Amino acid sequence: MASVAPKVTSASSGSSPYHRRWCSKIASRRAGTPGSADEGVALGFHARGRWDLIVDVDDCKLASETGNAARNGVREWARMEDIAAYDAGARKGVLRNLVVREGRRTGQIQTRLVTAPERFPRPPVDLHTTIEGDSGSTDGPTGALGEERLHEELCGLQFEMSHGAFFQTNTEMAERLYAVATEFAGLSGRERVFDLFCGIGTIGLTMARDAGEVWGLEIVPEAIEDAERNAKRNKIENAKFMAGNARTSVRPLVEKAGRPDVVVVDPPRAGLSQKIVRRLIETEAKKIVYVSCNPTTLAPNAKQLEEAGYKLRRVRPVDMFPQTPHIECVAELVRRV
Repeated sequence: MASVAPKVTSASSGSSPYHRRWCSKIASRRAGTPGSADEGVALGFHARGRWDLIVDVDDCKLASETGNAARNGVREWARMEDIAAYDAGARKGVLRNLVVREGRRTGQIQTRLVTAPERFPRPPVDLHTTIEGDSGSTDGPTGALGEERLHEELCGLQFEMSHGAFFQTNTEMAERLYAVATEFAGLSGRERVFDLFCGIGTIGLTMARDAGEVWGLEIVPEAIEDAERNAKRNKIENAKFMAGNARTSVRPLVEKAGRPDVVVVDPPRAGLSQKIVRRLIETEAKKIVYVSCNPTTLAPNAKQLEEAGYKLRRVRPVDMFPQTPHIECVAELVRRV
């Protein structure tokens, strides 16, 4: 960031660094010596620097007690039914991953078991995903065994989301993150806001009450369906959403909606590609609010925008990931007149 010299304000942090994460992806491997008392499925996290070693976890300090209980219940079921963990080296076994998501405000727990396509007794989970081959992904054909959608409350709004939709992992800090984004947007009630990488509409819908209109763009069609449902659910009529890739859909969005006054971007860790930066510049927005989960990609993107006529006015870190070296940032860039 030194090359663009922004004003970096104090980091926003939560009330407690423990039991705040609402989503955990947990891997499974066989644990213990065959025939010993501790033999069975290990359900936990990869050891540092190891893809083949799982540290069995009973009490994750980042997850809630309810989330921990859900994970431990699935492990107990797997051991009782003697269902083998998947061995990528041998290409055999069943259990791959468990994804536990929690509505921290609603109290809902949603569990999704990811397995090889084998037959086994009905698992005590809400969703079941099957993955073939050696893929390390958790995305695949998914069937509902319980509650299909997760519900959460955020910034006074009610959200529901499909299992593949992105949602911030820490509800308390997500509210602070979006409050900073709204502050930096500086809306007066008349502005047209573009929300790129909008997901299920969280940022755009939280800003809609202060904006003239909001337009969300997201590459995942299911997330757009969630966003439209969430707008309807919260009786927000000035927000519209469009499915599309930011690389190719910003120009059509401008043609449809008109030029924005404010653009909010919340890209993945890789940041914005040069083409997306160019499309962003073409909008001629007076202000860009950049929500970043990776300061090392925010910095070169901010430099590109500075060179195109924007001034990086300020950056505020938000401690979204307690007990880790990672941090979220919100940056405000203003177009020079």
